Amino acid sequence: MDTPPEADRIATLLRRIPAVEALLNRGPLQDLARRLGRQQVVNATRAVLEGLRQKVKEDSRTAITLESIEKKILAVAEAAAEPSLRPVINATGVILHTNLGRAPLAGEALAHLNEIATEYSNLEYDLELGERGKRDTHTARLFSQLLGAEMTLVVNNNAAAVFLALNTLAEGAEVIVSRGELVEIGGSFRIPDICAKSGAVLREVGTTNRTRVADYAAAINERTRLLLRVHPSNFRITGFTERPTLPELVDLARKHNLPLMEDLGSGCLVDLVPFGLCDEPVVGESLKAGVNLVTFSGDKLLGGPQAGILLGQRTLLDRIRKNPLFRALRVDKLTIAAIEATIALYLREDYAAIPTQRMIRASVEEIAERARRLGERLGALEGFSISLQDGESAAGGGSTPGQSLPTRLITVTHITRTAQELANALRKNRPPIIARIEEGRLVLDLRTVLSREQEEEIFKAFQRFSVNVA
Repeated sequence: MDTPPEADRIATLLRRIPAVEALLNRGPLQDLARRLGRQQVVNATRAVLEGLRQKVKEDSRTAITLESIEKKILAVAEAAAEPSLRPVINATGVILHTNLGRAPLAGEALAHLNEIATEYSNLEYDLELGERGKRDTHTARLFSQLLGAEMTLVVNNNAAAVFLALNTLAEGAEVIVSRGELVEIGGSFRIPDICAKSGAVLREVGTTNRTRVADYAAAINERTRLLLRVHPSNFRITGFTERPTLPELVDLARKHNLPLMEDLGSGCLVDLVPFGLCDEPVVGESLKAGVNLVTFSGDKLLGGPQAGILLGQRTLLDRIRKNPLFRALRVDKLTIAAIEATIALYLREDYAAIPTQRMIRASVEEIAERARRLGERLGALEGFSISLQDGESAAGGGSTPGQSLPTRLITVTHITRTAQELANALRKNRPPIIARIEEGRLVLDLRTVLSREQEEEIFKAFQRFSVNVA
């Protein structure tokens, strides 16, 4: 039987595809290998050639040239060599955006981190005594100055902080908590699950919407080791509700000689009510009220790196520090350096230097002026229609839900492209730009756009899109 002409053409084309080594010996790929490493280029070459073979089998009219193959290999190798974790521009207006890395670090924190990372440090060395020291001292002294905490420990996140405290203070015994505070936050962090894994037994009191201090008192028995209060950082119950006041719980804990622990989650260190966040308890106020142990995150309202911070009564924290799990959960020198520099800014009351604080404190008038300037430039591009409207920025997705700040939004429409197509194009930009879609329109909120340089990147991305569409 004669071989079909189509099969002949495919076989001829497959034979024209060069071998991997032949391509690697060519100048352009040798230069690429010197920049990216030979293995990166080998992997890219194999992937491109395999893709080309598959394409030829599907279409015998596929063009094959050395130049096109080399160009494709270059693009694939460059893309593979790029770090997967990369900076993005957050134009969503969500300040503590969990998917986008939560709080950006202050410049001072980055500088101190870089200094510590690139040299040796006194992480666990006492310079005065000339002997081994403790890494906790670097952050403990600053939290003592800022909040009056007797002692501070830092672990890798707040879930770890809660787990470590419960495991140390109440393993095999009971922890009393209100049913209305059995929260679940992002990443399936559930208070009941954390409690169970810690070895503590959860004793639920009250109802979902109403719990009184008498409910706690009635549940206390010889197996009780801890009273736990949890700030409902990711949900709100409204209407017919009741919750014991902090002073009531402090008095009850003292009466029965029990520690009171409060998980504050978001880690608000200064009063943010004047700036529109009205339901975030301040860490220092809990300590002053008599709470024995407070835990919270480092990368939320505090504005630092990911960490879980435990502070309060020294006798309790000494016990927690001796727990063998503490070593498994403790943080490294880079996290300590970033926290140390961030807390130093709080001590100087230099809130403008902390990106999270700066974004929260930005006025509507300031954002509106920035939106007006950028909106005018975007509106001058071919095919785009721009409008400005009042809206709301979110303090955080899972951190401070229901907490919003007034803002001025830029809404964007295009004569031929949908909002989703615009959003997709922005995500493919370098750097990627993340916006939101509301009512079929692309929306930009400049509250979370960190600088004029980022605003310029947004304009250039739309400009490129306009040119490409045309």
